Amino acid sequence: MFKKSITKGRGAQQNIHNRFFELSHEQRDDFLEYCAKEGEEADKNKTLYLPVFPKTIVNKVASPDVGMAYSMNMYQGCEHGCVYCYARNSHEFWGLSAGLDFERRILIKKDAPKLLEAFIKRKSWQAFPIVMSGNTDCYQPAEKTFEITRQCLEVFLKYKHPVGIITKNTLILRDLDIIKALAKDNLISVNISVTSLSEPTRRILEPRTATIKKRLETVKVLSENGIPVNVMLAPIIPSINSHEILPLAKAVSEAGALSIAHTIVRLNGVIGEIFTDWIYKTLPDRAEKVLHQIENCHGGTLNDSRFGTRMRGEGEIAKQINDLVKLARMKYFKDKAMPTVNTTLHEGCKSTQLRLF
Repeated sequence: MFKKSITKGRGAQQNIHNRFFELSHEQRDDFLEYCAKEGEEADKNKTLYLPVFPKTIVNKVASPDVGMAYSMNMYQGCEHGCVYCYARNSHEFWGLSAGLDFERRILIKKDAPKLLEAFIKRKSWQAFPIVMSGNTDCYQPAEKTFEITRQCLEVFLKYKHPVGIITKNTLILRDLDIIKALAKDNLISVNISVTSLSEPTRRILEPRTATIKKRLETVKVLSENGIPVNVMLAPIIPSINSHEILPLAKAVSEAGALSIAHTIVRLNGVIGEIFTDWIYKTLPDRAEKVLHQIENCHGGTLNDSRFGTRMRGEGEIAKQINDLVKLARMKYFKDKAMPTVNTTLHEGCKSTQLRLF
């Protein structure tokens, strides 16, 4: 039923069918024909950067349980290759697969800084934190080439506008100069994702992300420079990293993090198929156990889309995870807290404060 071959350096192990295209194989044929014309072999497991030109860049977040009201994404798709990533589903809207395409076909929004500036200059806009990125990592490998995130940070600084960052890449330290300037006026909140202290786990779960050691060093450097850091212990996956909650909390607290947040993995949309294929290939000895425990957290299925329960799960295993996180906060973050983000400096804004996550 499951192939044994592994695509090294990638999370997803296949390109699954796009739900919105009945003849998705014709999409693939077009791509192969393009490669032939360009003198490139059909599949060398390389990443392609494809420019796109959206009309807007800031999105209003309607979901009430994600801790943000507005987000922006400079890139669609993510080379980090986290196999559990909920954002994979969005690649299907572009006619691509949520599997390997998500990691190897990265859509680049070069106009993002101009679109952002136009958005926050609107007379009707009242300053509210805009989070980079709510969907895909704003410091993924493409950023080293295109520097779109840095350009957007320059816009936020220029207009004294509050911003949040979510990343698991140490490239954020490249922009420490701008981030420090934003932090001086309490205009920024940084969220670093740390999902394991085990490098073998990190390599198979998040194959092209920064090492755990580098991520902890990033938390430390940011904290030492007066940047408020929240660490995302997300997602917690039963029998993969659920046993690491307390050690993770201790490590990130010692590195200087002011708070932690967590979610329990939910395999929404086609992610269930991608994750199931992945775990039978990479962790076959515990595949059944992990999948059944995830189902136990979501009423017998791999996914739960209900607001209020989808992030925390339900049932005995979910309760154990959530209780461990509460204990971790009491033990390692008792006298710590993330500051509220300043929204009063942006021209034309109303005095509003918001704590991210």
